[in-house]
Amino acid sequence: MAKSRNPDFGYFAQVCFKMFGDRVKFWVTMNQPNLLAKFAYMNGLFPPSHCSKPFGNCAIGNSSIEPYVVGHNMILSHANAVSIYRKNYQETQGGYIGIAVAARWYEPLRNTTVDQLAVERAISFNVPWFLDPIILGDYPAEMRKILGPTLPEFTLKQKKKLHATKLDFIGLNHYSTWYLKDCIFSSCEMDPMDGDAQALSLVERDGVPIGKETGAPFFYDVPHGMEKVVMYYKQRYNNTATYITENGVTLCLHYLLKLK
Repeated sequence: MAKSRNPDFGYFAQVCFKMFGDRVKFWVTMNQPNLLAKFAYMNGLFPPSHCSKPFGNCAIGNSSIEPYVVGHNMILSHANAVSIYRKNYQETQGGYIGIAVAARWYEPLRNTTVDQLAVERAISFNVPWFLDPIILGDYPAEMRKILGPTLPEFTLKQKKKLHATKLDFIGLNHYSTWYLKDCIFSSCEMDPMDGDAQALSLVERDGVPIGKETGAPFFYDVPHGMEKVVMYYKQRYNNTATYITENGVTLCLHYLLKLK
């Protein structure tokens, strides 16, 4: 979580570039940092298991502050790694460097303005949390509005570095789509994933699942979500080269038994 770790990550990245750059042509600085920050520092599911109520029940942590401090430092560590690659290795090795993010997609639960606004908030707290600063220079306005001074600020020097280390490509890890319910004007249970956006993600509308069942609870097969994810970020980030770095479904046990 500490900013002092940024040089350590840069050193690690430099060792990788030096040792493997003659063979690796596509570098991902981090994989799903937006999930890691939430799972480790918001709901406490990943080590070091930091969280606080109502997001989780951990021995230590602050779910309203720590995920965003961690995310901020990961963004700066990413920029440092990209800077090292660009200055010392890219020209001679001929590779490309980017980042891979977990890209959830959402549909409004109800045909209402408040649920549509909830979708926009949840999207902002997902991929744009990391890619807006990296590509556009700062966090989404929706995050600033909700979190206020809790969300760290980039210094002018840091913004210049982010601008100078823009991505060669975006990696999107997409698995499923969820319905989303507004929690500002509606009563909701606490959602450990989307609660920071004041929203609740659901997999059913009027008892009908959003897609085909898979072997993973809360993950449904929703093919149109992939197209919407790709087209949305294509437009938001001015057609930056994009790769699907993860995708797929876990098969249900009863389906696997049929294959035998």
